[in-house]
Amino acid sequence: MTILNIQNLSKQFHDKNSGPVKAIENLSLDVQTGQFVSVIGPSGCGKTTLLRIIAGLDRASEGSIHINAGSSVNVGFVFQEYALFPWLTVQENIGFGLRFGPGTPSENISKIRQYIKRFDLEDFANSFPNELSGGMKQRVAIARTLICDPAIILMDEPFGALDSQTRAKMQEFLQDLWTESGKTILFVTHNVDEAIFLSNRIIGLTRRPGKIGLRLPVDLSIPRNITSDKFNCLRGQILSFLNSENR
Repeated sequence: MTILNIQNLSKQFHDKNSGPVKAIENLSLDVQTGQFVSVIGPSGCGKTTLLRIIAGLDRASEGSIHINAGSSVNVGFVFQEYALFPWLTVQENIGFGLRFGPGTPSENISKIRQYIKRFDLEDFANSFPNELSGGMKQRVAIARTLICDPAIILMDEPFGALDSQTRAKMQEFLQDLWTESGKTILFVTHNVDEAIFLSNRIIGLTRRPGKIGLRLPVDLSIPRNITSDKFNCLRGQILSFLNSENR
């Protein structure tokens, strides 16, 4: 089932020095329920802008977006910079969105405890964000998004600020989480291997104005072997596309 339908989307900004700047032009995309779609492309091609428009944080200049979410919350957004409330504890951050939902206080507390355990944060439930490592902060941010049961999870380079070892662990964590939950995820990254490792579909945007220049299915079994011939073949196709756009 198609959960996200984007038709002829365009976005134009106005720069006070250079005038009108078109970030995205005539972009159309369908995303199916349960897909993990990574979006790659050169810097400034409109990847983050696309997520912001889907989330309702920005308006398109032209085109339409339809989310087939039923009674669910439409979208959840995980940012690169964690975006945690520094004055709230881990459990308070995770449960923040529940206060606006239909659950009773006791139901919400029970759900928060489940997510704290699920995300292996039991020893840090009463800790504040400044007491956590980068990986823990991002686990809290992902838990806070998932606990509200969004139809689509938008992730804007969520592991970009992490060191390579923590990033690899978080990639495995997210892959396990996606396999378990079956959630629909739209994931922006600059890291080619990360896109292949996580996704079952990759979308490549061209240089600004961003259009879809690459649609690549990822038919690899999980767990994935980053040294396999199939993985290397996909890596080569993506790098070839990016090199052509960076010239």
